[in-house]
Amino acid sequence: RMVAAVLAGLSLLSLLTCGYLAWGSRRGGAGEAPGNLLGEEPAAGSPSSQPHIIFILADDQGFRDVGYHGSEIRTPTLDKLAAEGVKLENYYVQPMCTPSRSQLITGKYQIHTGLQHSIIRPTQPNCLPLDNVTLPQKLKEVGYSTHMVGKWHLGFYRRECMPTQRGFDSFFGSLLGSGDYYTHFKCDSPGICGYDLYENDNAAWDHDNGIYSTQMYTQKVQQILASHNPRKPIFLYIAYQAVHSPLQAPGRYFEHYRSINNINRRRYAAMLACLDEAINNVTLALRKYGYYENSIIIYSSDNGGQPMAGGSNWPLRGSKGTYWEGGIRAVGFVHSPLLKNKGSVCKELVHITDWFPTLITLAEGQIDEDIQLDGYDVWETISEGRRSPRVDILHNIDPIYTKAKNGSWAAGYGIWNTAIQSAIRVNHWKLLTGNPGYSDWVPPQAFSNAGPNRWHNERVSWSAGKTVWLFNITADPYERVDLSARHPEVVKQLLRRLSQFNKTAVPVRYPPKDPRSNPKLNGGVWGPWFKEDDKKKKSDKSKSAKKQKKSKNKKKAS
Repeated sequence: RMVAAVLAGLSLLSLLTCGYLAWGSRRGGAGEAPGNLLGEEPAAGSPSSQPHIIFILADDQGFRDVGYHGSEIRTPTLDKLAAEGVKLENYYVQPMCTPSRSQLITGKYQIHTGLQHSIIRPTQPNCLPLDNVTLPQKLKEVGYSTHMVGKWHLGFYRRECMPTQRGFDSFFGSLLGSGDYYTHFKCDSPGICGYDLYENDNAAWDHDNGIYSTQMYTQKVQQILASHNPRKPIFLYIAYQAVHSPLQAPGRYFEHYRSINNINRRRYAAMLACLDEAINNVTLALRKYGYYENSIIIYSSDNGGQPMAGGSNWPLRGSKGTYWEGGIRAVGFVHSPLLKNKGSVCKELVHITDWFPTLITLAEGQIDEDIQLDGYDVWETISEGRRSPRVDILHNIDPIYTKAKNGSWAAGYGIWNTAIQSAIRVNHWKLLTGNPGYSDWVPPQAFSNAGPNRWHNERVSWSAGKTVWLFNITADPYERVDLSARHPEVVKQLLRRLSQFNKTAVPVRYPPKDPRSNPKLNGGVWGPWFKEDDKKKKSDKSKSAKKQKKSKNKKKAS
């Protein structure tokens, strides 16, 4: 008994020295629960063979903005979880919010869901197409309890688009892409403003207590874990709002970053520090309530950072919203007691679409033959260090993005119109066409002054009219040496691959604004506005109008 007591004491001491502070030891932390919860016993019983899946998606976190990538921002929780798990150092997402989220939840490229252009805007009658089966739906089929906390951003214009209709047993969070962290209000344009915090299918006015969203979401996660039976499998999708603009954080998180002169970078650092502490508290809750030993924790950013909003992707090129590496190469890792090669680095090619088949297989689920996925099961790649089944990534083909003025079929060797924005990776090679977006390298010195300073940025000048770039990403991950002129045969091969992908693309879904989306017409809340009755009324009106027209024509004829 004495030995057991000593071991238990050492175990607790180890947790404290590694930065996993007991909730009761801090006040007002990122999602801390009241009281010392470490004293409570987890539910008894043998755990399910199916692992608990916790997917944490950060918003707009830059590639450099984690301690183990050399950031000046302290992220002790992320560093520790990654060091004890598997760091994904050849991991790709999409350059913006909606595309990454749609590919995570369907396992399909944007060209196969119709969401290949931009994001879903609050006023658009658009959402993830209803004929796409989702990850939570597949997990529910094999007995998982599915819960989402955080940012949805996959459309909500009709009730069927809401998270609770797409496979989640519960939803607590925001529907839009951004909003105030405290008031949860969002203005899409002057006069088009509304409240955006939901619990399941209704506005969560009861939770409007001015709590910072990172902390509020973490508290909700703790409540879900406390009330669920750990003997039954759970899928928890935590899509934090942080560190997306607006740049807001509780005052105490600025303590270590007073020396950062650039106000945006300072606020961003405070937001990331709060997020790191929140993930610490989520991990504590998993341990506390008996989930941890049979859990898989996946951490990912949804896209690259935005330098003008404090994010850093150095030494990668470009930023959020671009197909340069800085827009699509992400911070990512897997932490789990179930990993075979803990404490390792995975440099194999992994894409955000791969989580769909990987997690369904781990959950002992079935992938229907008629679901044409673009993702691969990469668990053995991550856990055991095997080669990735993935050899290419279609970063995207966007046929309605602003065309490059000098692009042409001739520049694409008659294979591809290089005016079209597209990007593809095949083995070591990456090809970009059209207008890839903001292409500067933004070093840490760019954040040294009080305001945005672009004088420190590195720019590359190319001859006017350039619309094709080729890089060997393995040898040149910073995209400094364009090889398109030196290797025209490789360019042609990748253009042919683009053309093959394009033949499988579905039409783009990007409808115009709908005035009925205005929150003023919906009780001041952003939420579903399109009703089937409206559609029926419209069709009835058009039918009656046609009948009237026909009768008028008959009268004229007689």
